[in-house]
Amino acid sequence: MREQADFDQLTLDVPEIVNIPFSVFEERFPELPRDRELVLVSADGQNSLKATYYLMRHGYTKVANMSNGVAKWLYRGFPVKGDPAAFVTASPEGASGCCGA
Repeated sequence: MREQADFDQLTLDVPEIVNIPFSVFEERFPELPRDRELVLVSADGQNSLKATYYLMRHGYTKVANMSNGVAKWLYRGFPVKGDPAAFVTASPEGASGCCGA
């Protein structure tokens, strides 16, 4: 859900990650499979939340938003590819974890 330059600087270290920038999401969302579980992630969870609702309105049923996005992922110390210092956002303190947990 992040712009490609931002994604290239820092991304979550997880298998099968796919990036569709929020700026082109409406055009490219049909690329996403309907039969698999999807977790949408943006810098702070706001754009991915909007995209999650968008997908749900378009018939996707296996979709979730990662609350607080990359910011929370970094805060929790989960693995990333790239330079964490390149990522700048508000502190996720007091925010919920992945998918509302």
